[in-house]
Amino acid sequence: MFADSSSEWIECGGAYAVFDRVDSPVTQTFGLGMFEPLTELILATIERFFEQHGAPVFHEVSPLAGADALQLLCRRGYVPHEISNVLYRTVEAPSDAVPDGIRVRVIEPEEARLWSEINARGWSHDHPEYREFLLNFGVMLTARKNSPCFLAELDGVPGASGALSIHEGVALFAGAATVPELRRRGLQGALLRARMRYAQEHGCDLAMMVALPGSESQRNAERKGFRIAYTRTKWKLENQSSLQNVTSP
Repeated sequence: MFADSSSEWIECGGAYAVFDRVDSPVTQTFGLGMFEPLTELILATIERFFEQHGAPVFHEVSPLAGADALQLLCRRGYVPHEISNVLYRTVEAPSDAVPDGIRVRVIEPEEARLWSEINARGWSHDHPEYREFLLNFGVMLTARKNSPCFLAELDGVPGASGALSIHEGVALFAGAATVPELRRRGLQGALLRARMRYAQEHGCDLAMMVALPGSESQRNAERKGFRIAYTRTKWKLENQSSLQNVTSP
């Protein structure tokens, strides 16, 4: 979809290291320490990958990776950068009705740009530096397999976006954003109900989402039955000029 993109990824130690661009929020690793024990060699290999692209080194790490993995990150000069909560609940068809004037639907393929624009407007109001990224990422998300994208309208006006990523019975609730002028009108609650119903109809039994600790998104999710599974931490290599180079024996 973006033939001139310099995006690249590698798999190392059971984790994926992704480079999108230097300032992209998805330039980081995923699954570090979850599928193989974390070692100096694994970290050094991943660090070189990011260094070759001139990018900072970020790892989003579950506490299930264990204390040894976190201690190793500290020894190599990593510091906590961001904290987020992973929430879950069982999938059940919602019983409450959508408020009057609100309509939620899965978008048609030709509405990819509209969905991306609503999504970008919602997110970039608080993070304007990510607007271009969000527009491009939204277009890719709408084209992704098993990732239906939902649009919420108030009196016929598109005002909020949301997405699902479905895999092996798990429905990841993502991409939730509301344009500033239509916030606190019930659009996100309606999106959550519509996506829960879709997940139930498509055989999912577990729903999950991610929110910043203490945020309005977390409070909304908890009101809808979500509970915290664990708190994950994004770690950043503080001083990349002093990377501890480790080579394989």
